[in-house]
Amino acid sequence: MSEQNNKSKKDNVLEFDRGAHAAAEPAVPDLSAPELPPAEASAAAADQIARWQAEKDELMQSMVRRQADFENYRKRVERERQDDSLRGAGRVLESMIPVLDAFGRALKAHDDPAYEEYRKGLEMIYRQLWDTLAKQGLERIAAEGKQFDPNFHQAVERVETDEHPDGAIVEVLQDGYLFNGRVLRPSIVRVAVHTDVHPEGAGGHKSAAHRRAN
Repeated sequence: MSEQNNKSKKDNVLEFDRGAHAAAEPAVPDLSAPELPPAEASAAAADQIARWQAEKDELMQSMVRRQADFENYRKRVERERQDDSLRGAGRVLESMIPVLDAFGRALKAHDDPAYEEYRKGLEMIYRQLWDTLAKQGLERIAAEGKQFDPNFHQAVERVETDEHPDGAIVEVLQDGYLFNGRVLRPSIVRVAVHTDVHPEGAGGHKSAAHRRAN
C-alpha cells in the first residue's frame, strides 16, 4: 500500500513538471516582413533615395540663400558704416574751411617786409594745416583759368574782356573745396564775357558764359 502511494506521488510530480515546462516556453510568432519581389524592392529603394536627394538639395539651397542674405547684410552694414564715417569727416573738414580762409586773408594782409618773419611762421602753420586736411581727403577746386562750371563754381561777376576766352574764370575770389567727390563749398569767381555779345531782345544773343554765369 505504501509503495502504491509513493508511485502515485511520483507520477503526479512528473505530470506537474511537464505542464510547467510547456507553459514557460510559448511559441514565438514570426514577425519578419514579407519579402518584396526584386523589382518592387528596387523601385522602393530608388524612390527613397530620390526623396533623400530632394531633401538634401532643398537644404543646400536654403543654406546658399541664407549665406547670400548674410553677405548682403554684412556689405550693407559696412557701406553704412563707411558712409557715416565719411559724413562725419566731411562735417569736420567743412568746419575747418573758415580757418583756411582766415589764414589766406592773414597772409595777403602782411606783404610788408617788416612782417617777413611773422609771415614765414604763418605760412609754415598754414602749410601744416593744409597738409593735414589734404591727407583726410580735402581737395581745392581748380578754378583760375578754367572754364566756368556751375557744378563747382559760383560766379558773382561777369567781366567783359577779349583777353580771355568766353566763359573763362579770370579771378578766384574765394577758394572752393571738395571731399570724396562732393562739393563742400563752390569757388567764388569772376567770369570773362566777350564784348561782342549783345543783350537779348536787341537782335543779339547771350554767350555761353552769360547763360552759365546767370
